Amino acid sequence: MKKIGVLTSGGDAPGMNAAIRAVVKTAYHYDVDVMGIQCGFQGLIDGKIHRLISQEVEDIADRGGTILKTSRSIEFMEETGRKKALEVLKNFDINALVVIGGEGSLKGAEKLHDLGMKVIGIPSTIDNDLAYTDYSIGFDTTLNTVLECIGKIKDTDFSHDKTTIVEVMGRYCGDLALYSALAGGGEIISTPEQPLDLYTICSKLRSKMSSGKNDNLVIVTERMYDLQELQQYIEEKLDISVRTTVLGFIQRGGNPSAFDRVLASNMGVTAVELLINGYSGLAVGIKENKIIHKELENVNVEIADKQEKYRLLEKLLC
Repeated sequence: MKKIGVLTSGGDAPGMNAAIRAVVKTAYHYDVDVMGIQCGFQGLIDGKIHRLISQEVEDIADRGGTILKTSRSIEFMEETGRKKALEVLKNFDINALVVIGGEGSLKGAEKLHDLGMKVIGIPSTIDNDLAYTDYSIGFDTTLNTVLECIGKIKDTDFSHDKTTIVEVMGRYCGDLALYSALAGGGEIISTPEQPLDLYTICSKLRSKMSSGKNDNLVIVTERMYDLQELQQYIEEKLDISVRTTVLGFIQRGGNPSAFDRVLASNMGVTAVELLINGYSGLAVGIKENKIIHKELENVNVEIADKQEKYRLLEKLLC
């Protein structure tokens, strides 16, 4: 193997740069050149490729975002786009590829593997919605950002005896809401795995208020509610004033935590070594604090069992 490519795809996540650094440094350790592909799969199709040298990635592990940029490619979703991407890889003499990204990115990696390209995927998404791995790159940093924001909101809520609805990211996965509540961030949570209807949210709030707690935080995963409707419903039913805060993209940015940097580094090294040893069609992950790998075709088959965490949460929020 003479040359490998690396790209970041989908939503950016803190720790992507640490993974890029690990891929480049490990490859050069084995005398393999690395080609950086700009702007994800679309950049691959467009041939936005340049050689990455070791010195270029020396000081990027502590930076958020991705130096390679990222995007979501509609063209790559079609077979003609994927075949064009494969042709570009061949034209640049790239023998193998490391794809850093979330669920959609790993699906894209699988498609290239099916076309004959050697590919290893690295899970990097703040949503933590890939069940085959305990953690994806970026989740820990984002969780800490959410907790920092929630902590500041709670200070004001306490001072004014206010209730605030906070919407966190997660897409169709409630890990950010769940873990932030477990870490002491809120009184009521609603996630895709355990959704609450408006009546239940109000009932829980009424119970909190009747016990003397008038500053309450309702944490919900994005895409679950019309927040204006939820706010109005609570205000009318409980005769209180409610604030709504959408954390949005502030959750994506910032310097990655030590955990994410180390996780990304371990995954980057493992990805390159798998390719060098002839493996392909795998996604790197972490289970029980050990780096593992799983076939790309199976990464979205597993369903994470979070019942124990929800049982713990029920005890903490009673």
